[in-house]
Amino acid sequence: MSFQSNPSITTLYPEYATTAHLDHLRSTAYSYIDAQSHTYLDYTGSGLCSSPQLAAHEARLASTLYGNPHSVNPTSEAATLAVEQTRKRILQHFNADPAEYAVVFTPNATGAARLVGEGYQYKRGGRLVLSADNHNSVNGLREFAKRSRKGVKVAYVGIETTGEMRIREEDVARQLPRHTGVRGGVRRVVQAGKKVLEVGKEVVTAPVRGCLDRFSSHQPISLPGTSEKRYRQRQQQPAKKHMQESEHRNGLFAYPAQSNFTGVRHPLHWVPLAQSRGYDVLLDAAAYLPTSRLDLSGDVKPEFIIVSWYKLFGYPTGVGSLIVKRSALAKLRRPWFSGGTVKAVTVGVKWHQLSDRLEEAFEDGTVNFLCIPDVAAGLDWLDSRDNNPLSWSPASRSPNGGEPERDMEVYGIGGLEIVETRVRCLTGYFLSRLKNLRHSDGKPMVEIYGPTDTKMRGGSVAFNLVDARGRYVDERLVAFESAAARISLRTGCFCNPGAGEAAFGLDIGRSFLRLPVKKLWRMWRGYKREGRDHGEMSFEELLRVLGLPTAGGIRVSFGVASNVRDLEVFLGFVEKTYRDRVTTKEGLPERMGC
Repeated sequence: MSFQSNPSITTLYPEYATTAHLDHLRSTAYSYIDAQSHTYLDYTGSGLCSSPQLAAHEARLASTLYGNPHSVNPTSEAATLAVEQTRKRILQHFNADPAEYAVVFTPNATGAARLVGEGYQYKRGGRLVLSADNHNSVNGLREFAKRSRKGVKVAYVGIETTGEMRIREEDVARQLPRHTGVRGGVRRVVQAGKKVLEVGKEVVTAPVRGCLDRFSSHQPISLPGTSEKRYRQRQQQPAKKHMQESEHRNGLFAYPAQSNFTGVRHPLHWVPLAQSRGYDVLLDAAAYLPTSRLDLSGDVKPEFIIVSWYKLFGYPTGVGSLIVKRSALAKLRRPWFSGGTVKAVTVGVKWHQLSDRLEEAFEDGTVNFLCIPDVAAGLDWLDSRDNNPLSWSPASRSPNGGEPERDMEVYGIGGLEIVETRVRCLTGYFLSRLKNLRHSDGKPMVEIYGPTDTKMRGGSVAFNLVDARGRYVDERLVAFESAAARISLRTGCFCNPGAGEAAFGLDIGRSFLRLPVKKLWRMWRGYKREGRDHGEMSFEELLRVLGLPTAGGIRVSFGVASNVRDLEVFLGFVEKTYRDRVTTKEGLPERMGC
């Protein structure tokens, strides 16, 4: 069968030509990709670090001595200053008011979600509402809700199983009723000696838990500027009595700004929609932020935003943030304390008081003070426009390792807008090429999950390959054979079971009913005895019960250093390896999980 030649990307997307600056950076700041013969297509998994970022890290450590920030010596002060400047830089990136928002450093987005999950205070009969399209780090919030002993109802907003796998807004609204919880009884905010002070229209309580109520005291909260002054003035006044239940929100609504599975971008206006119905909002921005900016100065102001910084610019790893409204952070309750989070602890009497600064009260132990400043450097690299160029290139160092030769200027990215344009063009072009892949008999080689155009979507494309007999190519086979071709992509379920269930049209409830009652009961309880597994089924057995033909799919995603050649290499690999081929599962290792 003959194939027509494909139009160029600039024919379909003329604006791609405006992103040529990124091709220059690919050959300079990201030259190691081609030098190591890599085709990198997993930007949703991790961004890539530029060489100037690493050079900036090296230069900073060579010029400044940093020490543990929990002190007042010179090295400690240097570390404290660097960390605080990074907090300020992050808020600047989000255009967030420091009087309204705080930055808590965590190991990653998962760690940020955990802080919210373990500390969120539901009212009796409240709700945790999750979109079915969620990363497991957000799905895990339901375990904290179930253990709250307040009868919290966990509800999911389903995904359309046909078409673009989006979530309908009417379904979101239906799961966010305005009236929830226990009605009728009047509860007081002032309990066990705790004081509650009003800031504007929101109630702020300090996250203090002493074991003896008479030793528990309301601690001051560090707020910048006028907010702090107003708060201190309120603190001097007698505490007012309020209805406790009325001050609690109806619950928590958590969803991603962008799906890490399909790339679908869910509307940001769901944030004020949920808030207007009495819910706090946790927005998972991990997949969204690498190509788009989240502006917190307008109507979209989630209570909680979680992010892993390596997703944006590759380095540093092990540093994430909870970007949080100060009023919401003050209402969280920590289930424990640790070094760095407390102002005072006694042993003779089991009492403690958390740090006066809310941010520090939620940062366990010593923060990663050597790498946190690299977040600011990464944001500068992304946002740079008219700043002075960094004269550096991988080939510009002199043979003796001295100062770089000044023969090439490497500018920063130039703003996220250029990245968003390039990723959108590459994604659209890739989708059009995928849809045109055919076996010799004209049958399609690909099944795509999610939108097949560029409207309201990001740079992640999920799909499965179909062999010559019309069966899915096992994702394990694709993983092994693409790795052998030095192509980095993602296979599996992408830690997003809800989107996977929607992609294959699964009814999990019906599937589990196929199991014997005894097996289902033990599996549900996770029953184990004497170190032997008597209840949990293997992952392969679970796939058979669910009737899944494969364990997930293939995900290709684009980012700041992607170019057309990456796309062409992958498509060439697919055509050469799988066109007209009948594949088997012979020799593939057993799946251990997803």
